Amino acid sequence: MGLLALVIAGTADLFAGLCMVSMEDYIMMVPGMVVLIYAAIGMRGNIFGAMGSRLGTAMHLGTFRLDFRKGILRSNMEGAMALTMLMSVVMAVIGWIIVDAIFGESYGFLRFVFISTFGGLLAGILVMMVNIIIAKVSYERDWDVDNITAPLIAAAGDVITVPMIFVATYMAVNIDGPLIDVLAVVLIIATAVLTLRILRRKSKRRRKVDEAKRIIRQSLPVLTACVFLELMAGLLIESETELLVEHAVLLLLLTAFLNEGNALSGMLTSRLSSMIHMGTLPRQAVPPREAGENFAVMYLLAIVTFLYIMTVAFLIQPNDVQYLMLLAIVMVSGLIITTIINLLSYYVALAAVRFNMDPDDHCIPITSSLMDVIGSAVLVGVILLLI
Repeated sequence: MGLLALVIAGTADLFAGLCMVSMEDYIMMVPGMVVLIYAAIGMRGNIFGAMGSRLGTAMHLGTFRLDFRKGILRSNMEGAMALTMLMSVVMAVIGWIIVDAIFGESYGFLRFVFISTFGGLLAGILVMMVNIIIAKVSYERDWDVDNITAPLIAAAGDVITVPMIFVATYMAVNIDGPLIDVLAVVLIIATAVLTLRILRRKSKRRRKVDEAKRIIRQSLPVLTACVFLELMAGLLIESETELLVEHAVLLLLLTAFLNEGNALSGMLTSRLSSMIHMGTLPRQAVPPREAGENFAVMYLLAIVTFLYIMTVAFLIQPNDVQYLMLLAIVMVSGLIITTIINLLSYYVALAAVRFNMDPDDHCIPITSSLMDVIGSAVLVGVILLLI
């Protein structure tokens, strides 16, 4: 199940990479575009990957119901959309400041906010629908959601987010006058109203916190910290934009490579979180045999999926990078980050339990954001070393 999901995800990610290649003009035209795109992709995976992990745990524990009016599904939908809007605004503001400070050039502030928020809203709605479909089919067919949600949601986040950001960017660049600025302000106000409405809502049961409110309260601090990690990953890539545009196969491959790393970390983290909730994973300083078996599966999946996306990218994109060179870049980088994924996922899950946090809320955002930075640094470093 996991391998099939990763192959589907890798194929979708290559489509997202093709969208990135087609956006070359806008990437060069709007300062900070690469930073925003990769931060938006990562944040979409963080929010909806965590939602999928929560739904997976609920299925394992028998508390999941396919009810859109109330219950776990409705609360997750509300919490995820509020976080999507809120983090899109936060990401735009922080990203604009960082890009202006580091590169000394910036795009219009409200237009930058519009690109992030409007693109995030469109992408969030569509990724939400994908998440619900996956949950529905998995629930009805008794599939293990932990094996398929992370790769498919991460891929959906990529393949949906990049075109939606492109639509928002096209509007911001080509529509003159105050309309875009006005829409940006409206989106900011709508985000504040939605978030405050949920946070001020009281549960109908005594001593019971509203689930959507709990999701926002517990997720907001870690997602805010993750914004800086996602932006850092974007900055690493932005610094080598000219090299990536020059070698189009690398730009095509980059999105798929990073997403496969996220999918692997999300899959492993979801499995470990469910095992912790169910009491089947011993909590030891040295990873136990149960964790080691999952680590071995990650290496096998990584080798197959990285080889697959690299070969397909080489075939569909005219390039001047030799196949063996591309193979060396991808496999060396892939094995390094898979080792980091295994250890990071295990110890982050243990840390979440140690500090009385829900692994489903915190582990995927933390591991995914860290892997975006680490994966970007490893891949860019190997590219600069070998090319």
